[in-house]
Amino acid sequence: MGSYVPSTQSQRQEMLKALDINSYDELYCDVPESVKLKDLLDLPKGKSELEVVRDMTAIAEKNVLFRTILRGAGAYDHYIPAIVKSIPQKEEFLTAYTPYQAEMSQGILQSIFEYQTMIAELTGMDIANASVYDGASAAAEALAMCRDRKRSVSLISLSSHPDAVKTMETYCFASNNQLKTISCKGGRTDISILESLLTDDVSAVYVQQPNFFGIFEDIDAIAQCVHKAGAMLIVGCNPIALAIMKTPSQCGADIVVGEGQPLGMPIAFGGPYLGFMATTAKNMRKLPGRIVGQTVDHDGNTAYVLTLQAREQHIRREKASSNICSNQALCALTAAVYMSTMGADGMKQAAEQSMSKAHYLQRELCKLPNVELRYEQPYFDEFLLDMPKIDQILSSLERKGILGGLPFDDGVLWCVTEKVGKDMLDLVVATCKEVLQA
Repeated sequence: MGSYVPSTQSQRQEMLKALDINSYDELYCDVPESVKLKDLLDLPKGKSELEVVRDMTAIAEKNVLFRTILRGAGAYDHYIPAIVKSIPQKEEFLTAYTPYQAEMSQGILQSIFEYQTMIAELTGMDIANASVYDGASAAAEALAMCRDRKRSVSLISLSSHPDAVKTMETYCFASNNQLKTISCKGGRTDISILESLLTDDVSAVYVQQPNFFGIFEDIDAIAQCVHKAGAMLIVGCNPIALAIMKTPSQCGADIVVGEGQPLGMPIAFGGPYLGFMATTAKNMRKLPGRIVGQTVDHDGNTAYVLTLQAREQHIRREKASSNICSNQALCALTAAVYMSTMGADGMKQAAEQSMSKAHYLQRELCKLPNVELRYEQPYFDEFLLDMPKIDQILSSLERKGILGGLPFDDGVLWCVTEKVGKDMLDLVVATCKEVLQA
């Protein structure tokens, strides 16, 4: 037995005696000899704490840390106040345990409740859940919410994030549901194509706002078409943009989903991220994840409980539309602390600065020879440029500690957040100019 087992040798012998056996091998007498491990695993010897720290530091030094990031495409480098990092690290919150025992989990339950409330306010929807894994899985889970026996076809706009599209394709394939894509025109969802695809068997339409190219979609017009056909509209949103946008609820969305990473979570190597979901009251029981509610205890004091978890397989079983059991509580807490710290005005300022600085960079870059904005549409903080010498430009920026835009479809998708100052944007433009004139 491994030394990590938290019992002494005498305690182990006592347990064997209680089972009326003499050795651990007797515990596995029914296991065929052919599948038993005869020799010890070929593992290196254990290391001291100092040695582990030294090795991990050496591995971490292989990472390239950019002082300026001008790449978004789903992960955004926003400023994170110090308190947003410190509160979730408190031992009271730093746990993956699901708060089933309400009397023992009031703090965690309240933090989730506050998160849900703020997401509902941000999106304008009636109810929000306790989150899912990430924005892509939230979008796919939303498709599952909308299906019924008569409507099993989902439509997805190709102006959405490619990774979200792939995730939704995987979900639909696994559940034997049909998925169709809506082509784009001028960087936005082609509404005429959408209308032609809205048949009686369509359950839902997914559109991103702003879309993958940073462009604002005409959600009002899309919602009108979708509802006229009897389908539901799912809108995937950037939560920072929601601070200055018309809410999806005001535009007619039935379900709002998105990636919560911009709400206080740093850009890391793959996460962890946070998928938020909000919907109308009539769809509440279809939401995956958990819903925490506020009530009173027997003394009349405010109390928090798990109000809804009916979608889980351990309750609904074969009727469940989802098998997600994680509530991403720590990431949800982080988002709640971020939104509380920033407040409505702070988030609005972050959104306005991001949008303003993105437009400044786009205008200055477009003054350079052979650099053009691909889509002449209103956009938020991302824009796609057609430009020559892409590899040389990005390499030159990298040597100066700047991560340039994302190479995409023979162009570059740039993103600017509030963290980037005008002097740095001017340096980017000067660097691009130098490469293009070489």
